[in-house]
Amino acid sequence: MVPPGGYAWWYVDAVSDVQPDGSVQALTLIAFIGSVFSPYYAWARRRHGDDGAPAQAHCAINVSLYRRAPGDDGFSRLWTMTERGAAALARDAQRLAIGPSQLQWQADGGLQIDLDEWTVPWPQRIRGRITVRPGAMPGWSFSLDREGRHQWQPISPSSRVEVDLQSPRRHWQGDAYVDANHGSRPLVRDFRSWQWQRATRPDGRTSLLYEVQPTTGDGQALALSIDPDGHVRSLPPPPRQALPASAWQVARHSRGHRAPQLLATLESGPFYCRSLLRDADSGALALHESLSLQRFDQRWVQALLPFRMPRRAAWAGSR
Repeated sequence: MVPPGGYAWWYVDAVSDVQPDGSVQALTLIAFIGSVFSPYYAWARRRHGDDGAPAQAHCAINVSLYRRAPGDDGFSRLWTMTERGAAALARDAQRLAIGPSQLQWQADGGLQIDLDEWTVPWPQRIRGRITVRPGAMPGWSFSLDREGRHQWQPISPSSRVEVDLQSPRRHWQGDAYVDANHGSRPLVRDFRSWQWQRATRPDGRTSLLYEVQPTTGDGQALALSIDPDGHVRSLPPPPRQALPASAWQVARHSRGHRAPQLLATLESGPFYCRSLLRDADSGALALHESLSLQRFDQRWVQALLPFRMPRRAAWAGSR
């Protein structure tokens, strides 16, 4: 179980095979227990202390869908993140269900994700199935802090995905990535910010960058190259490459021997930014995220978040 004040999340991202007409689709999915970006969880910890705020009372499945149509420069976006209470959570070794959606490992090794969510701020149903076909699973876990309170595990860096959504009607295949994070206490107590990036290169290797800035002491940067067979190599972090600040002035940067091309800002909020980059050397597409926990901890920012993260604590469904 996730400790009070702690968190765990499971993350999937995927980018479609680029079509001859130039269209591309992408998605990210995060299943949270102790939703680290939840204003409700932050308010509960502020009011009752970490030990009085059960992580299981703040669960959510966040889904983001992106699509660039032929001839378009920008991406259309759909977003869902409904927070639910402990009654909506069911979990065992093979399955994680939050409200009407669930992730479940199958006998053939696939990860089946069944979604039934509603977007905000304009309600539209996100319903259908995503099937992840994992590649090699390295089994490595990395500590993001010196005390070992926060752990990151790239579960399956090189996977394939099949997207079959009935609402909206989207059917595509592409490359996918799966990881997990967990921690014993709130992120905001130990980190000011981070930058994260993953790319699947033409030779099948996955490049991962994870750079954190703690609240005290020097920052830490991890640079990993993971072969298709799961062999993990830790590399010296390449030089920092500046990226333009987001519309909300969230600082973002990448690392590489040349500056990447910023193709699109997929999400831009007061404390978080998700970007699509193109690597200058290999041409690989990279998903990149920038997070300012200092900004998230501001009360004015948390007051804005319920518009993107509604809470439905009661659960009357059945499984």
